[in-house]
Amino acid sequence: METAEAYNARMSDTWKGLLKDLFTLALLIIVVVIPIRVFVASPFIVDGDSMHPTFENLDYLIINELIYNFQTPSRGDVIVFRYPSNPSIFYIKRIIGLPGETVSINRGVVTVTTLTGEKLSLAEPYIVNEDATYTKNVSLNPEEYFVMGDNRPNSSDSRIWGPLPAKDIIGRVDLRLLPISKSSFFPGATGYADLPRQGDGASSTTMVL
Repeated sequence: METAEAYNARMSDTWKGLLKDLFTLALLIIVVVIPIRVFVASPFIVDGDSMHPTFENLDYLIINELIYNFQTPSRGDVIVFRYPSNPSIFYIKRIIGLPGETVSINRGVVTVTTLTGEKLSLAEPYIVNEDATYTKNVSLNPEEYFVMGDNRPNSSDSRIWGPLPAKDIIGRVDLRLLPISKSSFFPGATGYADLPRQGDGASSTTMVL
């Protein structure tokens, strides 16, 4: 049977842990959230499981709204954007196809034909639930992107409502604040930045996102 002293010690440790977490959260808000919210970014709370396992329901993210003023969106970027059919709704998805490219999906396997004619077969290690029944070819116009959720069977994305106009993109996910145990910069980033990109003249036919 637990003694009064042991109980008091355990409760003391519990409160200390809680206070530590609250202090960490307060510090993050003061040092990170407030400055970036004022100057360059906006918060976003994930609603649903369309980006599982990369992001879960109620994850608290920070969106970099300035990044695309200095560079164009890249394949593999996780972005937040306005749903083209209803701009009051915000979605979070991953960029798969870039302007002018053709995206081909055959039983869950994604192949992208770039502007140079190079075919990229996308290996996507972040996917745990594939949609092996879906087949489609989509050619993108200039200023259009093809986006999909990481949880393919449970995502409303470009496969359903078509390409995403560039004008609807709000920004890139650059920070996850909550849950604290998963706090990190560039939480949706993969190895795409180290691999050949459109226009690099590379001959590789497989790209790992």
